[in-house]
Amino acid sequence: MIRLVCGVVVLAVIALGAGMFIGAGRAPGPTIEIHQPTGLFGRVATFEASIDPMDGELTQVDAVIEQNGASWPLFSLTTPDAGQLTQETQTRVKISREITRETHAELAAGPATIVVRATRSVLYGLRERESIARVAVEARFDPPRLSVVSSFHYVNHGGAELIVYRVTPPDAESGVRVGERFFPGYPAAAAGVAGADDATRVALFALLHDQDLTAAMRVVARDAAGNEAEIEFDHRVFPKQFRRSRIPVSDRFLQQVVPDIVARSEEFRTLPLPPEPDLLAQYLAINGGLRRINDDRIISLAADTSPQPLWDGPFRQLGNSQVESGFADHRTYVHDGQEVDQQIHLGFDLASTANAPILASNGGRVIWADYLGIYGDCVIVDHGMGLQSLYAHLSSIVVSAGDTVVIDEQLGLGGRTGLAGGDHLHFAILLHGWPITPMEWWDPHWIEDRITRKLRVAS
Repeated sequence: MIRLVCGVVVLAVIALGAGMFIGAGRAPGPTIEIHQPTGLFGRVATFEASIDPMDGELTQVDAVIEQNGASWPLFSLTTPDAGQLTQETQTRVKISREITRETHAELAAGPATIVVRATRSVLYGLRERESIARVAVEARFDPPRLSVVSSFHYVNHGGAELIVYRVTPPDAESGVRVGERFFPGYPAAAAGVAGADDATRVALFALLHDQDLTAAMRVVARDAAGNEAEIEFDHRVFPKQFRRSRIPVSDRFLQQVVPDIVARSEEFRTLPLPPEPDLLAQYLAINGGLRRINDDRIISLAADTSPQPLWDGPFRQLGNSQVESGFADHRTYVHDGQEVDQQIHLGFDLASTANAPILASNGGRVIWADYLGIYGDCVIVDHGMGLQSLYAHLSSIVVSAGDTVVIDEQLGLGGRTGLAGGDHLHFAILLHGWPITPMEWWDPHWIEDRITRKLRVAS
């Protein structure tokens, strides 16, 4: 009887082991996810994939790129020196390496396939399971081609200019880079260049007030594969003298503006302040920290722009208004005889009658009509191609975001909301969110020479 029981136990153990062995053969292999490249890639690309052996151990990893029957290694667990292996989670690892014309010189432009094979142990190492992942890619090694169509690019410090150029392939991202600032190009046909093909682009660009006069200016392009190209173009820069002024900050002014901004601005509550700050400390936080937050919001709004011009001809200054301060004035703020702050005033303060109707300086689409911190009740109008106008310190607003407006259409009434000591309009012209001088856009001769003529000649 004992022998029979033992025999049954042995058979059961054998059956269980056989079942586990067979079951292990049906276990999944490691999970493999190829992150990049997954489409086009250029002269320099990064290969990256994640592998998770789950409850097993990785015993083999091999990644290759295949093309026309040939294969070139990307990574191997046995010789990882050509790539990197990093731990992402407790079980998942990431493999990566750079693919360049030097590391894979035999690779030709055209379709290819990335293949990753990985093996993990199962059943305490008695068996192994393999997974294979593939992704189709395409190599593109030729950089974009660029050429400049327009000529005579004259740029005032703090001012704008227009350039017409060609880029192939037409789907490459392109524009003008001035120093570290990038100004995208737009289809020339939409900008009014008659007969323009898909490769012709138009870009508004600027040498901003805080950039060096010697900042490099180049037309640049980057295609979908990551290949880059850039060319210089003829240009001449004209320096401008920005004014300096001292602005008294009285206790009466602080009592007038600070409590309202503190009450209405959600962003103010995010600013670092000393315990129980007085009005001056709050004002300094508003004039510095809140100003930066508001300006960042304005730059983020710049992406909401039409690819075609919505304006027509010169912009119009607020009627019967006097310019109280200029563009890019350097202001030193003085309280009780002490210098307490310095800021750059990036617009024009236009004085008119109290509660004067504020009119659109040109045609466009309203992209902001709400309270905006130091700017108070504020309207921003998009005029296309990254060009926008800003109207601040209003007492009331009669338009909404999304409204289309024409030149001289009323936006609201002037006032003294936000960081304003008296009733006036703070007017600014923005290019991709960065302030530029409005003087040029008010000037019909500048519009004709720098904008209209170039579009006409390119046609």
